[in-house]
Amino acid sequence: MEKPIRAKELQSFGSSVYIKFIVPSLIGILLFMIPVKYNGGMTIPVAWLGKQIETLLSGSLPAIVTVLMGVALAGTIVAKLLKPAWIRNSVYFSKLLDVGLISIMSRVLGFVFGLITLLQWGPEWIWSENTGGLLLTGLLPLLFAVFLFAGLFLPLLLDFGLLELFGTLFSRIMRPVFKLPGRSSIDCAASWVGDGTVGVLLTNKQYEDGYYTEREAAVISTTFSVVSLTFSIVVLAEVGLEHMLLPYYLTIVVTGLVLAFVMPRIPPLSRKKDSYYKELEDRGETAAPQGVSLTAWGMNRALAKASANRSGLQGFLKGGFQNVLDLWLGVIPVVMTLGTISLIVAEYTPFFKWIAMPFVPVLTFLQVPEAAEAAQTMLIGFADMFLPAILGSGIESEMTRFVIACLSVTQLIYMSEVGGLLLASKLPIRMKDLVLIFLLRTIIGLPIIVGIAHFLF
Repeated sequence: MEKPIRAKELQSFGSSVYIKFIVPSLIGILLFMIPVKYNGGMTIPVAWLGKQIETLLSGSLPAIVTVLMGVALAGTIVAKLLKPAWIRNSVYFSKLLDVGLISIMSRVLGFVFGLITLLQWGPEWIWSENTGGLLLTGLLPLLFAVFLFAGLFLPLLLDFGLLELFGTLFSRIMRPVFKLPGRSSIDCAASWVGDGTVGVLLTNKQYEDGYYTEREAAVISTTFSVVSLTFSIVVLAEVGLEHMLLPYYLTIVVTGLVLAFVMPRIPPLSRKKDSYYKELEDRGETAAPQGVSLTAWGMNRALAKASANRSGLQGFLKGGFQNVLDLWLGVIPVVMTLGTISLIVAEYTPFFKWIAMPFVPVLTFLQVPEAAEAAQTMLIGFADMFLPAILGSGIESEMTRFVIACLSVTQLIYMSEVGGLLLASKLPIRMKDLVLIFLLRTIIGLPIIVGIAHFLF
């Protein structure tokens, strides 16, 4: 049993430790959590920096990410066949390049799809603007740029005490309501004002560092890596309902909170193990000692974390660049592979229309106008979140378009971005988990959204 700590036993720290905590943490908050205006919308500075790189390199980025996928594949071939000492003796490069069969296949297919799309060789259904072209010229350049800055600056949030402070302050809310550590509140905030991919990156890093169990990491990455406000507005604009921004986003928030309460309590998330990726002596979330306020205890743990960090600028940069390389070589090929395959299925086969047919009687029962047309949008969002809005934009009923826009955002799991990231990460998420979570979020969220829509319309 852990020995109780009295207030007088709290550690004391000098002013240099306070500076070491405050300065990096404030910079991290500024970069990842403070929204700024961009092109008539809102984003976060990390994403804004990514946009600047994307603009600067413009037409070169598809070739750059294709080369990176080639480097990932070549490095894996070298690791598997030649087994050089610089890979075998390095924990980092061994984990990055000496990968399993599924990762090898994704790197082969990712590079092949990228090369075919870049050069527009072979079947058009692979490289068209709605399949491989959408990934290589649209999504992957954005991910390349965001990964550069998000990976580089993640240590500012993770290594200087900020999560210890938030973890303590929010533990009384997150634990009983969502069965999660208080530090997960940072993941949600970064996703909401920035991008769901940033939330996934944060969660994956904390899981690998031993702060989340398998269950916690799976719940956070599939429930709290929410769609950004900016992208939600883009979806709303596509269906022509910009004048309903406030009720639209309130509907998303209400539905998202209900799902965040329910999903951790049912399979498959409830059946994930409460075991850690690696063991730690202290995860920074012990209860405040008797006579010590939650704020004082959280600050004490934050300062202890900052004081223990002795990596210096060189260590900070090394860790950041390792994060970036891991994302570029490990994640981009998987996103290209899974995203392209999913979009090919959505674009060139009736698969999603067939499996959505059971939603016609459901939508009819819920009195949703144009139920047959709306049903086609219910499940196609699994391939790409923007597809439901595109298909639903021609529906006459405003109520139906409202339902489609809200549901596509609350489903969260889509293979062209977040789904691919989840499968490429170390997070304990498998394809069958993603399919089931997507279906459950759809089935649970749909009646809530329709009920609110009936009230509004």
